[in-house]
Amino acid sequence: MTIKACVFDAYGTLFDVNAAARAVADRPGQERFAAVWQEVSAHWRAKQLQYTWLRAITGHHVDFWQVTQDGLDWALEKCGQNDPELREELLGLYFTLAAFPEVPDMLAALKSEGLQTAILSNGSPDMLQGAVDSADLAALLDDVLSVESVGIFKPDASVYQLVTDRFACAREEVLFVSSNGWDAAAASAFGFRVLWVNRAGEPQDRLPGTPDRVAADLTHVPSIAKEL
Repeated sequence: MTIKACVFDAYGTLFDVNAAARAVADRPGQERFAAVWQEVSAHWRAKQLQYTWLRAITGHHVDFWQVTQDGLDWALEKCGQNDPELREELLGLYFTLAAFPEVPDMLAALKSEGLQTAILSNGSPDMLQGAVDSADLAALLDDVLSVESVGIFKPDASVYQLVTDRFACAREEVLFVSSNGWDAAAASAFGFRVLWVNRAGEPQDRLPGTPDRVAADLTHVPSIAKEL
């Protein structure tokens, strides 16, 4: 069945989640943070994801902005970086995360082929809008879908259902693209065709659902959409 819509996870897939910490570490006067920025960023991302899963399981939903703050607070304390100004600077930069270099041309190629494009993310609407606007991607996306409309984080099936409802298509007419192995597996189990963008060269997660394709970046999404 022909792919009609290409839908992307946001954080780690279209947008570089390390960009905020890297930007601060590169600034003069941030030598102390520069020594640990990679550790902070890794802990921040790990806790951010863990908190979404735990809140989904326990039914204690808050939006992704709260989860992002909580994850950063844990990471900064873990790494001995208890500086309120540093915290505020990192959080502010999360609204302007850089897109990966191949993203604009890739999305433009999909649109030129007549495919619909969208984001499906745990991110809260204002966070996603900030990132999309900062990267100048709005004209290349048909929609930006947030879990806030269903009140639970991925990988709950109701999140993936947002896509088929929005585009009035069958599950197998969607190519879902994510850099998160667990997200790729869940989307595949839901019934989407899936590309896992395995930027870090990690092993495949042992979960229900298997991605149809694996790639190192997003460059070949348009050709993969044609093949599936």
